[in-house]
Amino acid sequence: MQKTVHSESVRSALTAKGWDQKQLAQALGVSGQAVTNWMKGVDFPRPATLLKLATALSLSFEQLVRSDTTDQPVIAFRKKGAAKTTDEHVLHARAMGAMLKPLVAHLPARQSLRTQISDTSLAYDSLQATAAAVRAKLGIGPEAVLSYEHLIGQFAENDAVIVPVMWGAKKTHENALHILLPAEKVTFIYLNLDTHLEDFKFWMAHELAHVFTPELAGKDDGEDFADAFAGALLFPKELAHHAYVSASQRRTPSGVIGALHEFAREHMISLYSVFNEVKKYTEAQDLPALKVTPQQVHAARNSDGVRGELVSATLFRPLPPEPAIYIAAAHTVFNSAFFTALQTLLRERGTGAGYVQQVMSIPLADAQAIHDELLR
Repeated sequence: MQKTVHSESVRSALTAKGWDQKQLAQALGVSGQAVTNWMKGVDFPRPATLLKLATALSLSFEQLVRSDTTDQPVIAFRKKGAAKTTDEHVLHARAMGAMLKPLVAHLPARQSLRTQISDTSLAYDSLQATAAAVRAKLGIGPEAVLSYEHLIGQFAENDAVIVPVMWGAKKTHENALHILLPAEKVTFIYLNLDTHLEDFKFWMAHELAHVFTPELAGKDDGEDFADAFAGALLFPKELAHHAYVSASQRRTPSGVIGALHEFAREHMISLYSVFNEVKKYTEAQDLPALKVTPQQVHAARNSDGVRGELVSATLFRPLPPEPAIYIAAAHTVFNSAFFTALQTLLRERGTGAGYVQQVMSIPLADAQAIHDELLR
């Protein structure tokens, strides 16, 4: 993809700030000639510098860059709580996507057959039929527990590379990041292990929906479908029926929540996911609602001890894990070819730890430790 800096946007931003190109170069820590070359389209900033340029001039990626977007990385975020996806987030993720392209050549051969979902309707019956078809493909019935292994296997079968990362448990951090490289037809799925175990399966199912519907990735419609699909896949209408029958027999909100929580524990998903799917079921069947409010469910879900451990704490004791253990978990637990491909690239090109830092979006010290382990 040929990219150039949108010189008119840069000039307008410089005028608004009262800067000239020399002052911009000083702010970015680059030479004046580098800025001149960008403005002439002779050269293009490196990803980290591009991010600094966008921040310094308060420009979005679209305002800053002219490009042929046919093979531009497609980005989809799953952020925690009410955290917002900013232009800086998108710019950074697209820069990660550009850095990932050389890695693709070292991944296993592309799959000839992939699962595609053509009906992306949010209508209840249509969505349930879609989820049932996927469960049937996996060889499990509508009332069976959908395991992590089922989900992980689908990523590998559809050229989606899981990258397990530890990005922190703060609410401003991502649960997941989806980077689709259209030209290469490969998707990288970053899953944040610093997520509660009960939520992690939902985020995996959500990301799997993106893999099955690449044409919707990065769009609001895609996010809506992915959320709805994840709920239907993990807790179909047959389970919602059983949960409703059990919970509707309880007389108090705490009793209703207790009944729903039994199903949540059995299927290793959150209490709220169960409640939400039962709510959709009652509305579709025109049944009386359960005697509990969303606020009461949220309060119960967030009470001490209900949500359990983070995935990272379950996988690794003690924390943080040694690089060798972390890399091994990516292979054995997540069936990921990421570190194998990364190791080959580092050895062939002599690439430094800075590349690891860029493609994993982690601190340089952590990247250096992983880099050293891969080259050991």
